[in-house]
Amino acid sequence: MRRRQLLRAAAAATLAPLLTATPPSAATRDLRTPEDLVAAARAVATRPHVPAPRHLQSPFDALTYDSYRGIRPRLGRAGDLPLGPNYRADLLPPGWLFREPVGITLPGHETAFATDLFDFDPRYFGDSPGPTEAAGIGFSGLRLRHPLNDQHIWDEVLVLQGASYFRALARGTVYGLSARALALGTGGPVPEEFPATRHISVFSANDDLQFGCLVDSPRCSAALIATLSPGAPTRMECALHLFPRVPIADAGIAPLTSMFQHNAVGPAAIDDFRPAVHDSDTLVIDNGAGERLWRPISNPARLQISSFVDTSPSGFGLMQMANSFADFRDQEGAYHLRPSAWVTPRGAWGPGAVMLLEIPTANEFADNVVAFWRPDAVLEPGAHRFDYRLDWCAPSPAALPPQDHALLPMRSASGIEPNSAAARLYVIDFVPPPGREPTDPAGARLDFGRDAPAGVTGPAFYPLDQPGGAWRASFVFAPEAEQEVAELRLRLRAASGEVLAPVWLHRWTRSRAGGP
Repeated sequence: MRRRQLLRAAAAATLAPLLTATPPSAATRDLRTPEDLVAAARAVATRPHVPAPRHLQSPFDALTYDSYRGIRPRLGRAGDLPLGPNYRADLLPPGWLFREPVGITLPGHETAFATDLFDFDPRYFGDSPGPTEAAGIGFSGLRLRHPLNDQHIWDEVLVLQGASYFRALARGTVYGLSARALALGTGGPVPEEFPATRHISVFSANDDLQFGCLVDSPRCSAALIATLSPGAPTRMECALHLFPRVPIADAGIAPLTSMFQHNAVGPAAIDDFRPAVHDSDTLVIDNGAGERLWRPISNPARLQISSFVDTSPSGFGLMQMANSFADFRDQEGAYHLRPSAWVTPRGAWGPGAVMLLEIPTANEFADNVVAFWRPDAVLEPGAHRFDYRLDWCAPSPAALPPQDHALLPMRSASGIEPNSAAARLYVIDFVPPPGREPTDPAGARLDFGRDAPAGVTGPAFYPLDQPGGAWRASFVFAPEAEQEVAELRLRLRAASGEVLAPVWLHRWTRSRAGGP
């Protein structure tokens, strides 16, 4: 075993100059085990970064959204490739937004790129798709299929494409938020650095599928090794092996990327027939102190970054709590079927912070929300490892790890206070967790903490006249005339002092129109 590991390390060292100077498809076909991929990533970090080539030949060099969708993997060549009895793979073409070549290793399949691996829609390409050999061009990513919802249908379950992004599905869901292997400089003062996947290897495919991604970026290389277990939820056991070239103080570990346009929490200048449009509506954190933090996502007037300082959290995730058609009224978008994603760290991650980035948006066509873990410690050159489980779950609070709370703050809303145009009225509707019998929290009080901002008045808590044991908390917040931001923090406490629900958090920012 030691001899085999030594040989793999030596082979990876000889691959390092190739990985930084030639298309990865030509240099990394022998990365067939997790050890091979990790050793190659370690070796790449010892050399200066060389960007992957972005030049594409016809017909891939000038594709639009529609013409890119007109290129389809040919069955048996690049599409529907069997990976054991439970998985199939599609090799994805380059072009449109996906210009950097990605090498791919699949057990039992030759994966050298060629144009004739694809069918081209004649509406866009006529009868001449281009050269049959496209030197220097690689694939753009990999799509994996599995009988996720029906044993007779090969559903998509995971797509790895674009920088180091990937998206997965749980049973009964449609694509929504994404994850990344690594984030660098997200929300910082200089443009964000987007690490790019250079190679994808599928190592084994039985009941579960194990794969790895070799990722490279100017400041570091990395290997993400993951085991995929599709179902409800779809689970990924992940190990990120990170190799900085320089000290890194702004790494984002287990990053999740999503979209939030609007819902009732407001204010948002969105003129839309739908009551809500979002892939995720809540950041939930189970912090190291044993608290559950519940932070509704917003569409702020200005870019904002929130830092939830912690030591070794037990989990965090971008969740889609709204899960009925009536919440969105969008048949095509099917936002009520978008999955949640929950990160469970393996081992102690130490001091750091869960970071939340919210970017203003007027539409639903770009991701504008990012959440990730940022370590306090600077990651010095060498080797670092972060292990975690990533669960893709159906939209519901039932996706969260169970906690002993009597109520959950399932719906938050705000609007101008009827008696004062300079104040906002907030309402938070609490319901029992799924599967828990309603309780009577009469006499409970709203605790805004010692650091509550001035201007919070009129707290109230009362039952709602509807089935299910729902209760409503409400209060008024009147910001000062020159105030631009305020942090609101609410605990629901029983008369005995017991905390009855997760800690509700909200960052108020002055609206685009200058109102509250």
